Amino acid sequence: MSRPEADQLLLDAEADVRPTPQGAAARRALLAHPVILMVGIVLASLNMRAALASVSPLVGEITDTFGLSSTATSLVTSVPVLFLGVGAMVAPWLGRRFGTEAVLFCALLLLGVGIVVRVVPSTIALYGGGILIGVAIALLNVLMPGLIKRDFPDRAASMTSVYTGSMIAGATVVAASSVPLEKAFGGSWEASLAFWSLLAAVAAVAWLPQVLIARGRTGHEVRVAPAAGAGAAPKSVWRSALAWQVTLFMGLQSLWSYVLIAWMPTIFTDHGMSRSTAGVVFAFNNLIQVAGAFGVPLLAGRMRSQRPLVVLVSSLVAGGYVGLMVAPVSGAWLWSAVLGVGQGGAVGLALTMIVLRSGDAATAARLSGMAQTIGYLLAAVGPLAAGAVYQATGSWTVPIALMLGVCATALVVGLFAARDRKI
Repeated sequence: MSRPEADQLLLDAEADVRPTPQGAAARRALLAHPVILMVGIVLASLNMRAALASVSPLVGEITDTFGLSSTATSLVTSVPVLFLGVGAMVAPWLGRRFGTEAVLFCALLLLGVGIVVRVVPSTIALYGGGILIGVAIALLNVLMPGLIKRDFPDRAASMTSVYTGSMIAGATVVAASSVPLEKAFGGSWEASLAFWSLLAAVAAVAWLPQVLIARGRTGHEVRVAPAAGAGAAPKSVWRSALAWQVTLFMGLQSLWSYVLIAWMPTIFTDHGMSRSTAGVVFAFNNLIQVAGAFGVPLLAGRMRSQRPLVVLVSSLVAGGYVGLMVAPVSGAWLWSAVLGVGQGGAVGLALTMIVLRSGDAATAARLSGMAQTIGYLLAAVGPLAAGAVYQATGSWTVPIALMLGVCATALVVGLFAARDRKI
């Protein structure tokens, strides 16, 4: 490997710094045996939607327990998404200050705590746990693309497909298991939700070796700066039109997905489907997302422009929403499959475009922070607005029609974001 290639490989994704010589040696040693790193990435990714997907099949029980309105119920899923955006604001600073590995480890611990807090018998704890969960997932969301750009620069698209696929696989297992776990725990939705704190704990344990390597051998606190050249001003993604286009596509695809995460089972049960069947169909939707999440990033990495993929995923999601409007129960499995491929493909495409539109790992980290800060703040509006409109109209027709408008807007923005350009 040439020296410039080594420098690119060893660049800290969260800071414009070079590691110390000891740090460079430690990073090369870790990447020479990447199994530990791969296991950590996969297990962390499994947690990135699990805590959110576990709630949707049980939202009826949560509503009944606390006597919540439709709008208040929507806050159960909207609050974590809102704090995905808030947490994304501080994630890059935390990565620069303490190092990626340490922050990801602490995020997994915080996620486990948030899951447990959420089931304490109090509405304050219900929403407070959601805040902790949102912040924790935000740290994982923002730092992972930069880490992948740093440690796998030549396999960024394929590694993105691995972690997005793992993220969706985790949501699938959790969605399918929530109601059976509730029954297994004697009808306790609290125990069903709390069970998934174990998944976060396992991931934290798997990440610990990387924390020890990073802190014990790299000496993060004594790294020297800056890597991009003395006195060089960092690129400002906030002033880039392309960065804003990527950010808006991220936000709009997140919005349509989190509306489905919050309300898809309820849409089915409101039209007469049993709660257990609705949970299985919802899990099937998450399972199908794996196909899009794996396939679309791989295709995107082989294309100079990703515009055909933007058209594909936006059209699939719009078609699925139309199906939910006209025949939600009789076509439930078909609409779940169509939506699943579109949703998985869209999130994989959005995350891949963060990497592909970035010229280096530091830019990828900044763009990731921007896209996920603004994107998730925008996405948080979705579940809350859908619940409020549903409560006001007594029907899912108007909320779904609004989501079709989101799909059209995402298509337009995505066509600009998918151009073969670099920030």
